[in-house]
Amino acid sequence: MSRIKRKIALAMAAVICMCMLPAATAMAEVAVSSPSVILMESSTGQVIYESNSTERRSPASITKIMTLLLTFEALDAGKVSLTDQVMVSEHASSMGGSQVYLAAGEVQTLETMIKCIVVASGNDASVAVAEHIAGSEQAFVDMMNEKAMELGMVDTHFEDCCGLSDSDEHYSCARDVAVMSRELTVNHPDIFHYTTIWMEDITHVTRQGTSTFTLSSTNKLLKQYQWTTGLKTGSTSKAKFCISATATKDGIDLIAVVMGAPDKNIRSQDAQALLTYGFAVCNLYIDENQDALPPVAIEGGVKEEAAVRYQGEFRYLDVKGSDLGGVEKVTDFPESIQAPVEEGAEAGKVRYLLNGTEIGSVPVLFAESVGKAGFGDYLKQVVGFFLL
Repeated sequence: MSRIKRKIALAMAAVICMCMLPAATAMAEVAVSSPSVILMESSTGQVIYESNSTERRSPASITKIMTLLLTFEALDAGKVSLTDQVMVSEHASSMGGSQVYLAAGEVQTLETMIKCIVVASGNDASVAVAEHIAGSEQAFVDMMNEKAMELGMVDTHFEDCCGLSDSDEHYSCARDVAVMSRELTVNHPDIFHYTTIWMEDITHVTRQGTSTFTLSSTNKLLKQYQWTTGLKTGSTSKAKFCISATATKDGIDLIAVVMGAPDKNIRSQDAQALLTYGFAVCNLYIDENQDALPPVAIEGGVKEEAAVRYQGEFRYLDVKGSDLGGVEKVTDFPESIQAPVEEGAEAGKVRYLLNGTEIGSVPVLFAESVGKAGFGDYLKQVVGFFLL
């Protein structure tokens, strides 16, 4: 890794840690026994609870979250499509561990391969998809590590695309798993079409003939915890039992990551304990900022005012039991601004106060450009005035 990329990654990690600070003051103990856990609210990225969340551990098949993230990014970019015919190589078919028994030379659509990865945690399908997107598994793994650095995942390094590796150089941590889980689910919500599948049949067509294979979800929370929406399980003798569990209830989206659980039952119990705690303490304030803003007066411009807009919505996660009905919204930008102004430039902001304390803000941007007036513009204004 280059020194510049390392600095960028560390800076991003620092920003993420800063986002975690508000949660720390409200953090209580949750009854979990796994050595490394974290609970995150998805839409804000705020950490609600954590224990040893940056401890580097073997991630097993939750490695595939990054594989899926890159796959959905390639789909969004138009580099691949769900109907692509994915050829299974000898290398892909040779994968051990959890697999869907793809044969060398077999062809499946990319969508079927995604189901094999998400539902059955197929190592063979993961490698086949990696080769389809990047040309080789190693090239794809390089992309995985680049993406990890881009997301500030400084405690993560991948050696393969499926999590089979028992190398000490294949590692992640609960915090990083939550970060990539959030990136996948927030930016690519179509993933939930697949993570909620309990069982589904696929068809193998090989030289030996045609056969049906039933994909069965490795995520037993789908049946054990009613608000479960995903995401990915993993287990090896080195990693023990891991999960990145997503759930939605009353408009709250949570991500609970458990790593190193001694068995699958404790993995499930700890994930449920984290999610139940989160739903009990979380209260989300949302302002979609759809109301119209008054234009800003422009001095010395070819127009006397410029339209403005919100940069986006505002979200605030409370875990202290505060009355969010008392949130106050305050507009903070000048009555007039000197020309020229550029569309997209910041004109000011709206601030949100709770009990007199600022809890966040949203920039207000110019919705149009207004150039600086020249002599000809002033002359037109004078002529127009007398004509009126």
